[in-house]
Amino acid sequence: MIEIFIADDHALVRRGLREILAETPDILVTGEAGTSDETIAQIRQRPWDVLILDLSLPGRSGLDVLKEVRQFRPRMPVLILSMHAEEHFALRLLRAGANGYLNKESAPTELVRAIHTVHRGDTYLSPSLLQRLRDQAAGQTTAASHETLSDREFEVLCRTAAGETVADMARHMGVRPKTVLTYRTRLLRKLRLARPQDLAAYARQAKLWP
Repeated sequence: MIEIFIADDHALVRRGLREILAETPDILVTGEAGTSDETIAQIRQRPWDVLILDLSLPGRSGLDVLKEVRQFRPRMPVLILSMHAEEHFALRLLRAGANGYLNKESAPTELVRAIHTVHRGDTYLSPSLLQRLRDQAAGQTTAASHETLSDREFEVLCRTAAGETVADMARHMGVRPKTVLTYRTRLLRKLRLARPQDLAAYARQAKLWP
């Protein structure tokens, strides 16, 4: 039996995942949480066979949760389940230690396939992401400007697009407002943008945020 822990801030999403997975005989949801702190606290107490982790948890980002979990559960499979397009987030998260990335719009059968894949120790990549990697290897696509950002810079970009203030970001990221402003200055330079207001427009145009 594959025991699953679900970390997602929406109770309806967690319920929907439980109902989907209840139809699979060898998968059982035995833990869940709605915040980053609850997720880390429970996983410190015991390991699960697979952690299904949402990127947009209250408090710290899913990326920060992933990095912390990797410090004390280095071998526990982590499957990222998010509303964000995989072409912009998957590779960054795989480099940070995720075992797979799945968009929430994927079919239930794809979710089950992804869980089985990461549970047996393999990396789950969707067919579309595999094709993107092949195109990049063949030189048919070029990296977008935001793909050169550090994880923290990328997080500030996404939080800006979500409408967070500098104070909000400082609190959620556990840094000083001055540090957030430094990240934002680097963002403007790397993305060749003139004003902080342009960051949200860039993120939406690049489909980094709905």
